[in-house]
Amino acid sequence: MDKLIIHGGKKLKGEVDISGAKNAALPIIAASLLTSGYCVISRVPDLKDVMTMGRLLAKLGAGFQYKNRKATINTDGINFFEAPYDLVRTMRASILVLGPLLARFGKAKVSLPGGCAIGARPINLHLMGLAKMGADIKLESGYVIAKGKRLKGASIYLDTPTVTGTENLMMAASLANGITLLENSAGEPEVVDLANALISMGAKIKGAGESIIEIEGVDELRPINYSIIPDRIEAGTFMTIAGITAGDIIIKDCRPEHLDASMMKLKEVGLVFEHIAGGIRVIGPSRPKAADIKTMPYPGFPTDMQAQFMALMCLADGTSIIKETIFENRFMHVAELRRMGADISVEGGIATVKGTSKLKSAPLMATDLRASASLVVAALAAKGATVINRLYHLDRGYEKMEEKLLRLGADVRRVKE
Repeated sequence: MDKLIIHGGKKLKGEVDISGAKNAALPIIAASLLTSGYCVISRVPDLKDVMTMGRLLAKLGAGFQYKNRKATINTDGINFFEAPYDLVRTMRASILVLGPLLARFGKAKVSLPGGCAIGARPINLHLMGLAKMGADIKLESGYVIAKGKRLKGASIYLDTPTVTGTENLMMAASLANGITLLENSAGEPEVVDLANALISMGAKIKGAGESIIEIEGVDELRPINYSIIPDRIEAGTFMTIAGITAGDIIIKDCRPEHLDASMMKLKEVGLVFEHIAGGIRVIGPSRPKAADIKTMPYPGFPTDMQAQFMALMCLADGTSIIKETIFENRFMHVAELRRMGADISVEGGIATVKGTSKLKSAPLMATDLRASASLVVAALAAKGATVINRLYHLDRGYEKMEEKLLRLGADVRRVKE
């Protein structure tokens, strides 16, 4: 397993290009299953999760080629309708093939998903919605087995605004007979990007990004040529990097409107933002001020930015209260930050961070995707050499992060084992 060695303490300066959003790319790749022919999807990040989704589509009989951040998918040859455990266990987003397979072919067998161990993320709302649309759903030996002729439009209320649940049901409803209403839907930009991709395929969708999404099913969808939105979480991560290193970073190809909640809090702790052509300039303070956050569904403060913000608060002037309301196990980075000298106490879903004047280097172990990013953020401010192990977590969501850091002046090196 690769590891990252970071000699921290440098003020980072320069430009960084933000990659396409992984959490938009994966459902849009899955959406190619809704049509027959060649789909071309641009600005697809070069990530392990993308390659896993490509292998999954190939297992189903699709042709999948990836070059220069462009995925070309030929779905003419789909002849297998099972997403096996050995692929699904490594990536939760694999469940997104369930809705498209069922809608187009009337059958699907998908292993219950895996991915980061950050808490329970059940798919019961996916299955409830598909059942309301007329599917016969069974759970057998760790697999979801779904059958049904053409799905029917239905009114579906989601008890919680699940992102993948909204996406799965929106894709399935695009080929259903009649109108489907998804109430209490997730409003993340990645959901909107999927809706826009589906609309470009010929789907009839209204209200994406709002609480109620209306989908009028059509008989068939056409192949697409589509470009993915920038990754807001990668952009937010580099903002915290500018903050913790007192840096001056121009973040290119990002959409600040997708980061309102994060940027409001980062301004509160002392970061300065300057909108420029093609991006945004971020200037970090000599020392950040403390601030409290509470993770919420979009447009609230994103749970995917909580760990990085906590790393920044480890060096803040004052005490910060961080409330995690989305995932119950998303404080696994706390133990590693403590190894660096951070003063953090946790009780239930609340972490209290007492800012210290410095962090020290230490050997660290990444536990999940965003936890690994928080360790990188902290290591860039710590004196000495910090070694981050289990780098495969970082590689699931950040494209060539060490190369981008090198261009900003960081002393960072990937060691392959």
